[in-house]
Amino acid sequence: MKHLFTLLFLSTLCFTSCKENVTTPEPVANKRGIITQNAMVVSARKEASQIGSDILKMGGNAFDAMMATEMALAVTYPYAGNLGGGGFLVYRLADGTKGALDYREKAPLAATKNMYLDEDGEVIKNKSTIGSMAVGIPGTIAGIFEAQKRFGKLEVATILKPVIELAKNGYHITEKQEKRIASYDSLFKAVNGKTILYNNSLKAGDKISNKELASTLQRISDYGRDEFYKGETAKKLVKYFQAKGSIITMEDLAKYEAKWRDPVSFQYDNLTVTSMSPPSSGGICLNQIMTMIEPFNLKEYGHNSLKTIQVMVEAEKRAYADRGYYLGDPDFVEIPLETLTSDVYLQERMQNFSFKSPTPIDSISHGKIEGYESDETTHYSIVDSFGNAIAVTTTINGGYGSLLYVDELGFFLNNEMDDFSSKPGTPNYYGLIGAEANSIAPEKRMLSSMTPTILEKDGEFYMTLGTPGGSTIITSVLQTILNVHEFELTMQEAVSAPRFHNQWLPDEIRMEPNSFDRKLVDDLTALGYHVNESRSPIIGIVNGILMLEDGTLEGGADHRGDDTAVGF
Repeated sequence: MKHLFTLLFLSTLCFTSCKENVTTPEPVANKRGIITQNAMVVSARKEASQIGSDILKMGGNAFDAMMATEMALAVTYPYAGNLGGGGFLVYRLADGTKGALDYREKAPLAATKNMYLDEDGEVIKNKSTIGSMAVGIPGTIAGIFEAQKRFGKLEVATILKPVIELAKNGYHITEKQEKRIASYDSLFKAVNGKTILYNNSLKAGDKISNKELASTLQRISDYGRDEFYKGETAKKLVKYFQAKGSIITMEDLAKYEAKWRDPVSFQYDNLTVTSMSPPSSGGICLNQIMTMIEPFNLKEYGHNSLKTIQVMVEAEKRAYADRGYYLGDPDFVEIPLETLTSDVYLQERMQNFSFKSPTPIDSISHGKIEGYESDETTHYSIVDSFGNAIAVTTTINGGYGSLLYVDELGFFLNNEMDDFSSKPGTPNYYGLIGAEANSIAPEKRMLSSMTPTILEKDGEFYMTLGTPGGSTIITSVLQTILNVHEFELTMQEAVSAPRFHNQWLPDEIRMEPNSFDRKLVDDLTALGYHVNESRSPIIGIVNGILMLEDGTLEGGADHRGDDTAVGF
């Protein structure tokens, strides 16, 4: 009982305060990020970006580099990089062809709609966020193999060789990682019942290797995708699940497949924006917000000005209200995509907007569509020398996922089941409200906010970007795009600029602390907005690549993390 109390206490503490141990960078003026001539990788770790860039230099393309970068992040950035999670890919080929790959996790076959409710119909605290019942069927290995099989140029063994060497030989812990691991250390011990590889003894500068993960990656290199879903790795994983009381079986793993989907694509000014489709809410919400704000002259209002923030916040409120009601896995629910993104519908949604005061939360619900025409996560962006561009966001959901660490295999497991609506109307870890469309069902994929996005300008490749950040992902991507397009910031300036966020409920504008002018905050408060500068030390960690007018590439690596751009 004492152990259980400790676990519950620590989980409450961690899920409210265990954020990225970083501070918002000072605003950067007239600064460009790294410039390269041919190709670039921007990711959460220098080692991962370097390995991805090296694969490109060897003659590999963006999809080869995707496999290398994603697995290198699994080695060096276990906070979100993973084998035990899933993600989304949006791509643009050199010939202009665009597409998307969904390798989001799925609910196990034995999952039920009310599996996280007690006998009184109330949500059981922590059951969907910590431990074995929080884990969805991992999709990462299926995703990187599916993308590489269709588009890649190199052999898998060639791609994974430097990643395996990295896991064997080790990498250096950063200051941010030291602080992050220390903040989770007690919880790791409580959940796993012992000290794990990532523990409080690690200090910045220490070199850490992961022999078990190296062995897992070697088997995957030798035997391919099915090693993870049907081979020795699968058997070890299911044995671990069973020992921990999980409902995941060999059948669950064997049935998992990544799925190609049509991305969401829309126009904003002279930009074509292509982003992820459901079960991600990112593309639809980004489409809605950008369509609602397009009639307003943001450039004239000014960057992060009072009127600019008002317009964006009010559009965000309406999009997030729709998100919670209509969106889910399109293989299970019918989503009125055409209507939700139509100009007529979205103009109607903004009719009651006024610069004089906020639109009251209780007057905003999901839109009525009849009668109209149609957290923690990581992102990397890659552009190769062949002209292909990809945007990939991958996650195990909360920081270190379910906190379960499979010693024998060397990786953490996700807690993606919390992204379902455990009980419609009850907020999840990120405060997002869900409805019946995102209820739990066997083999269903849970709704996500991940927003990997690629932009074209006048028909030519322009930008690739994305970010972690749970519910703040969509708004962070939005602001970065507008920072470049409307306010003419460089890519580095755009990702470094201070950010704000609104998601309908709770009724607040979340702002990065000490980043905005005090008069602006006071003016928003005087109008009736509730500004919260204490909820998050940072909002998003955006990584992007911008094509400059001379054809070179500028990388924007967000210094809120250890993120780094590498290219040639």
